[in-house]
Amino acid sequence: MRYITVENLSYQYDNEPVLEGVNYYLDSGEFVTLTGENGAAKSTLIKATLGILTPKVGKVEFSKFNKNRKKLRLAYLPQQIASFNAGFPSTVYEFVKSGRYPRNGWFRRLTKHDDEHIKASLESVGMWESRHKRIGSLSGGQKQRTVIARMFASDPDIFVLDEPTTGMDSGATQTFYELMHHSAHKHGKSVLMITHDPEEVRQYADRNIHLVRNQELPWRCFNVHESDVDGGSHVH
Repeated sequence: MRYITVENLSYQYDNEPVLEGVNYYLDSGEFVTLTGENGAAKSTLIKATLGILTPKVGKVEFSKFNKNRKKLRLAYLPQQIASFNAGFPSTVYEFVKSGRYPRNGWFRRLTKHDDEHIKASLESVGMWESRHKRIGSLSGGQKQRTVIARMFASDPDIFVLDEPTTGMDSGATQTFYELMHHSAHKHGKSVLMITHDPEEVRQYADRNIHLVRNQELPWRCFNVHESDVDGGSHVH
């Protein structure tokens, strides 16, 4: 099922073109990576897609419903969001637990199912044993995993991730890629992830969208090339 469709999207900072004529899509049940050279406006493309930035021209369509005909839910993880200082008062568990409330209102009582989902989210990123620690006392990688656990606890249909493995060690990174692959293929989630290391994630992803410079346009304009992970690319 198609969740996101982007057609002819262009964006500029002030009067300087950054993205030009971008087309791409995202379906349920697939893990898609977004790559490109430094300065290729990958984060800008995601923000323009989500409406955080307003495109100069173009069309962005989101499905109103998920594959189960329920309201579509999206979670966005910006780059390096895990910057809690040492005085941050919440425990890991309390912070992840807060991801369950917006589903049915802030004042409802959490159910046993909610508790199970919170535990599963923490276990999936290896943070269950650290659930009583204050977030401010964690390492950078642990904070990042805690933020990801909260995102899992909210149970979105679409994960939009901007270099989510920043600060993680290699073991945690591989576990995360496996988890996203599992979420897409076994639970029908849709994953769009910016990565600076496409080779590292290649075995887990279904497709790659690569931003490249078109030499016929101003040097900061980029178009999308899309390729299957097993090679062979085409302009999309």
